[in-house]
Amino acid sequence: MDHQHELAEVNRTQLFYEIAGTGNAVVFIHGFGADLRVWDAQFPIFARHYRALRYDIRGHGKSALPTSEPYAHADDLKALLDRCSISRAHIIGQSMGGEIAINFALAYPERVQSLVLVDSALGGFQWSDKWNASWMPVFAAASTKGKDGALELALRHPLLATAMENPAVAPRLTQILSEYSAWHFLNADPVQHPEPPAAQRLDQIRVPTLIMVGEHDLPDFHAIAAIAQQHIPNATRLDVGGVGHVVPMEAPDRLNEMVMTFLANNG
Repeated sequence: MDHQHELAEVNRTQLFYEIAGTGNAVVFIHGFGADLRVWDAQFPIFARHYRALRYDIRGHGKSALPTSEPYAHADDLKALLDRCSISRAHIIGQSMGGEIAINFALAYPERVQSLVLVDSALGGFQWSDKWNASWMPVFAAASTKGKDGALELALRHPLLATAMENPAVAPRLTQILSEYSAWHFLNADPVQHPEPPAAQRLDQIRVPTLIMVGEHDLPDFHAIAAIAQQHIPNATRLDVGGVGHVVPMEAPDRLNEMVMTFLANNG
């Protein structure tokens, strides 16, 4: 199997990516604080049938940290696809990766064959007071105790409860998140958000869209799934029983089967 990984100079930054396989392209986008290893149980499987691409978003994994220069994750992805000579792809995003996938579909609709949104965030969504309050101690710890203090609290956040209770997932997830730079806890991120935000433009997404959410994910993410299901014209929702927010790691076989079936039915 053709396989490549490197740190690429794209869009005035450096993005680490891995690509393997041939055929129609499938792109995997991880969530906040994680990196491309979230997709370890998906990448080699999908690379048997597709040209699979996964990468570390700016500020995560082996990719470069943001600078003071404004940027957009959707533009980073577009530049990476151009570098890899991928004209159109199935885009799969988890958590913040789902938000990036949605923004990319709105900014570059001609580059998207389908969307898979896994426990997705959403630009312009009004997060609950409980959600916002739950992260205040993490940011406070970053200021007083540094990276290690912030990450220790982040690993105990309710968002990760079911994953951290799973002995098959917890050690790997701990390793991934513990290696996050924590840059965003300590710095003002110059990332640019689309205006109007995606939450107001979901009806513009015309590609087939699969919405997946873990049964035990937090209420805000179930609310986002409901909004996406309601407003994206060609959307299907599948709830994944018995798991929480990190479905690619908590239920990898079920996710693989569901997404493979979806992609087979959508080109």
